[in-house]
Amino acid sequence: MPKSNLPTYAIVELLIRLEKHNPAIGGYKNHTEFDQGVMVRTSGGSIEFPKDLVEQQFHAPEQITDKELEKTALLFRN
Repeated sequence: MPKSNLPTYAIVELLIRLEKHNPAIGGYKNHTEFDQGVMVRTSGGSIEFPKDLVEQQFHAPEQITDKELEKTALLFRN
């Protein structure tokens, strides 16, 4: 499996934005990429989201709506 192409700081930025919707998410610990998704381990648990969302955070974060972040925050598991 090739090394990650996703910038870790974009994942960290996403987590910071998601904490607004669910403070239990916590901080970044590590992540694992899959074909279409990213499993992120945090100090509060884990959350999986699409690679596309991380890419969007990297290239055009202003296009990610609060509604989309709210929906994504619901994927968090502790």
